[in-house]
Amino acid sequence: MIFFGDLDVFSRGRGGQLRLWALGAGLAVVPGVALAVPKPAETPAKEAAPAKKPGQGLDRELPSPYSAKSDGVLPARPSPNPDAAYGAYQRGRYVTAFREATKRIEANPKDAPAMTLLGELYNQGLGTKQDPKRALEWYRLAAAQGEPHAMASLGLMAMDGRGQPKDAKAGREWLEKAAQRGEPAAAYNLALIQIADAKPEEHAAAATNFRKAAEAEIASAQHALGVLYLQGKGVKRDTVQAAQWFRRAADNGDLAGEVEFAIRLFLGDGVTKDEARAARYFLHAARRGNAIAQNRVARLYLHGRGVPKNLIEAAGWNLAATAQGRSDDVLDQATAGLTPDERKRAEALAAERAGQ
Repeated sequence: MIFFGDLDVFSRGRGGQLRLWALGAGLAVVPGVALAVPKPAETPAKEAAPAKKPGQGLDRELPSPYSAKSDGVLPARPSPNPDAAYGAYQRGRYVTAFREATKRIEANPKDAPAMTLLGELYNQGLGTKQDPKRALEWYRLAAAQGEPHAMASLGLMAMDGRGQPKDAKAGREWLEKAAQRGEPAAAYNLALIQIADAKPEEHAAAATNFRKAAEAEIASAQHALGVLYLQGKGVKRDTVQAAQWFRRAADNGDLAGEVEFAIRLFLGDGVTKDEARAARYFLHAARRGNAIAQNRVARLYLHGRGVPKNLIEAAGWNLAATAQGRSDDVLDQATAGLTPDERKRAEALAAERAGQ
């Protein structure tokens, strides 16, 4: 029988909307849902550790889910603008960032990065009153200087109708300009538009742009490129390439990539079959709250594949997945014979995992 099948998890967020990436004034790329406006983290870098979300940090608690020499884990790149304005922005000191960016523009009226930073602060209402129209003014001034981050932000704002009427055509044009200048988030967003088109040539163009973003270590782009290789869409079908990109996406924290790579490991599709390693990836994703992974882990425990057979663990993970809408009649029937005490223990495990 088919234990696991391929997942249809390609670039879809909640409600089935395409996921787009928004820009943080050239400092960071933050994933959102369908043209979501970016909200950079306010936790000061190096001054205090950011609060962990449920399930974060679990990769360090696992025996060895990832290779220490993974190709997908690359050193963090330094900021191209290690100055007072961007330093303050990165640390969540937005009033200081606004003041320092203003000083830079007073000293150099053609300072495009400073213009972009002011645009971002106005766009998000960080350190000043939120004003999308003022944000547009600064982004446009920066774009006129050839600043790709500003161009990408203009593209997202045009598509979202933020501070202006919606204009998908203008939005795409801005994204194309930014992508041509090497802006990886713009390349990713443009690829999402292209892949939704029915024309084969658009799919090939999407693959090219996903690759640009993937090589810049945007995890969602790495997962998307893996899906294209798995489906043979826009590129020649290549399960080895698919597995490699899923691995890189997983190493960069993408849940969908992590689950897909676990499936490839379990099936031996494009990578050497390794059920124990697949189980570690599934467990990691399950502990981060992924319902699909929780369901797969339950089945692993049910059949003793990659992990010791354990009906209580199977029931616990099944209950956790079911609570998120991922029900499984096979698992329900297989664990129906648990004693009241065993059922109570399984429910306690599920409650514990729901609170992670």
